[in-house]
Amino acid sequence: MVQLQEIVDEHFQEGQPGPGDDDADYTDTDSEISEESEYDPRDETLGERLYALRDIVPRQTRGYISNTVSTAGNAMKSVLSFSGKTLWIISSSALLLGIPWALAWSEENQVLEMEKEMKMREMGGDLLTAGTHDESTVGQISNAISPETKAAL
Repeated sequence: MVQLQEIVDEHFQEGQPGPGDDDADYTDTDSEISEESEYDPRDETLGERLYALRDIVPRQTRGYISNTVSTAGNAMKSVLSFSGKTLWIISSSALLLGIPWALAWSEENQVLEMEKEMKMREMGGDLLTAGTHDESTVGQISNAISPETKAAL
């Protein structure tokens, strides 16, 4: 003998989409969002705001902006690297060449000044020991001083 058994389809057990019994008294003016929102725009960071713009700005424009910023950054990095290397070369060259030259130049000037001083002492000594001449002291000094020294005085 054959027994029949009823099998219930689960698909028919679920509710159908559409207005339910609870939704009959719902209106747009009774919104839960109206005043109870926890969103505060002051809590939002600049990074979050920029990240939200990705939905507004088209993909192609974002790619162009990204490439432009990347190119500008790479150019700036190259310029700074080159200028740093150039500054290093100039400063090290100045230290290696300039300082010894400046020391030698100042030493040479000191030697020249010492020679002038020795000449002046000799002339002064000659003037003091040569008291037998008829010329005045001013005339003797004038004759002993070279034209270059006269111009400097």
